Amino acid sequence: MTVQGEKLNHYGFVVDRRANKVEIKKAVEEMYGVKVSDVNTINYHGKRKSRNSKTAGVLKGRTNHFKKAIVTLAGNETIDFFSNI
Repeated sequence: MTVQGEKLNHYGFVVDRRANKVEIKKAVEEMYGVKVSDVNTINYHGKRKSRNSKTAGVLKGRTNHFKKAIVTLAGNETIDFFSNI
């Protein structure tokens, strides 16, 4: 996301799966003090993982579900994530 953040003013966040675009926009504007012009969301569903090997044993399960939000900022605004360090 760093190349998109610099060139296209896009920033990526992993958000709660139940959050909608309006809630994400409001939260980013309050947390970082910027004006958000657009929010795109992507849902990632968990995948089944299975491995059966004589030497490594058996591994079965699923990966976590998560939701990713791509936020576009208005104008020349930026988010400085490292200002608090």
